[in-house]
Amino acid sequence: MLTINGPGLKLCDGVSRRSFLQVGGLAMGGLSLPQLLQAEAKNGTGKSHKSVIMVFLAGGPPHQDMVDLKPEAAVEYRGEFSPIRSNVPGIDVCEHMPLLSQRMDRLAVIRTLVGSEGRHAAYQCLHGHPTRNQPPGGWPCFSSAVSKLQGPVNNETPAAVALQPRIGGAFWSDPGQPGFAGLAHAPFAPNASGSKDLVLNGMNLKKLRDRRTLLQQIDVLKQRLEAADVIEGMDTYYQQAFDILTSGKLAEALDVEREDPALRERYGFGTTEPAGYGDAGWLRNEDMLVARRLVEAGARVVTLSFGRWDWHGQPHGTNFDNARDHIPALDQALSALLDDLKERGMDKDTSVLVWGEFGRTPKINKKGGRDHWPAVGCAMLAGGEMRTGQIIGETNSRAERPTKRPVHFQEIFATMYHNLGLNVDHTTINDMTGRPQYLVDHSKYQPLPELI
Repeated sequence: MLTINGPGLKLCDGVSRRSFLQVGGLAMGGLSLPQLLQAEAKNGTGKSHKSVIMVFLAGGPPHQDMVDLKPEAAVEYRGEFSPIRSNVPGIDVCEHMPLLSQRMDRLAVIRTLVGSEGRHAAYQCLHGHPTRNQPPGGWPCFSSAVSKLQGPVNNETPAAVALQPRIGGAFWSDPGQPGFAGLAHAPFAPNASGSKDLVLNGMNLKKLRDRRTLLQQIDVLKQRLEAADVIEGMDTYYQQAFDILTSGKLAEALDVEREDPALRERYGFGTTEPAGYGDAGWLRNEDMLVARRLVEAGARVVTLSFGRWDWHGQPHGTNFDNARDHIPALDQALSALLDDLKERGMDKDTSVLVWGEFGRTPKINKKGGRDHWPAVGCAMLAGGEMRTGQIIGETNSRAERPTKRPVHFQEIFATMYHNLGLNVDHTTINDMTGRPQYLVDHSKYQPLPELI
């Protein structure tokens, strides 16, 4: 986010290094110039490009109440919801997913997601590697790795964008860390401070467009910075960064007010109020519309959080009370996204992934909730020319554990990398010691053959 208040931008001897970084580095909202522009610029605005939209269901969605219902199980296991038939024979889903049930031919459902560490931590859906014994610098999140390897599609939109709001639990609002990919590739997080995006309040755009004067003023500031290496070679990056700001393309992508009201109605609206009981993200349907707009503008990876799915029971409402609110919202927004991508001809190039950090306990607790269950979870995938209209994996009669085809987090990441044109058997990124690191543990985990 960039917030500049006042009548104009003054780059003069009196500007502090902190202020310089806030304005020049766009540090307030997580947007740094190297992040956007250090990778080699690529032309091609408006051209098709491979992309991923990743929807994080923070808190752990109840797999047995959404896509793996067990109507024959005892009441304390099967819960309150009934399955309904989908448009694919043999695939049933929750009664609160009527829209997605009629789009099941465009979805692949994984009922046997494994590999969770069993704790609330967004990283499990951001890079999928174990937390122990990380390489120097730490594992980069998926979007940072893609930014490092492929760079931006154009000079006006970041390669990696994270729409997670910075409210409540930090383990859920994490937009993804760049790790050893470098800070230059940290995801742009326009919602990071919970404020409006790219605000230029009172800014004179004519002054911003005066590149030559601006760069001359930056040259003066360079001499006053404590560390010269911080801004080495930044002239070009600043010029390109202000191209981004003055072009307005990124701001326009974030502004859903520009969309057809009828399309916005199809997605639904939601709210920026904390979902559930207050320590997680918001339940805002329009974030999925923003994600589509960002991909259309050139983003390669867009991640977003959707709601709060950690439902342990009273006094905050039972698992089923909360599900009656969240599942229909997901049903509407995700269905609209799938239709929107298809109608725009973007579905073959855009992969959509929906998942959480683990599943929920098969047995309902005394408070009407379901607790953490790392033994098995679920995921839904669409687009990207994947083979959809299928279920992958089976669990036992109580949805306690996989009985057929467990799917690891890293297998799904390998599939997403494959869909972007990256070969997990050969592609590496050097860690902080210069040692090449593979994107996933490719000796164990490969792209899902069922999908590609």
